[in-house]
Amino acid sequence: MIGTLIGGIVGATTALFLAPKSGKELRSDISDQASAAYEKGNEWVDIAREKSNNIAKSVTDQSMQVVEKVKDLSASVKKEAEDQVNEAASLAEDLKQDAKEASETISETVKNEIEEAEKEVRANANTES
Repeated sequence: MIGTLIGGIVGATTALFLAPKSGKELRSDISDQASAAYEKGNEWVDIAREKSNNIAKSVTDQSMQVVEKVKDLSASVKKEAEDQVNEAASLAEDLKQDAKEASETISETVKNEIEEAEKEVRANANTES
């Protein structure tokens, strides 16, 4: 845009200087061309400003969407991790309870076996005497 603007100004100025006109007419034409170039430049600046504002707004909106998605995803991952920890703790408690019950069962079985062995030893000792 700037190159086009500068090229237009240079071309118009060159055409004005090469045209056979009086000094007053030439100054008037140069002033008119400069005003037209200034107005055109202002229009382009306004267009560029509007487009850059639109782009900035679009980038901001998309950034906010990404931030929200990341927040949602991190909350979801955190919830899943907490669920896994809770499930692991529950399984550990179940295993602990099962081991305790198995220990009690084994202890009771061993105790019963010992008592039966003692009874057999006494019975054998009484029959031998």
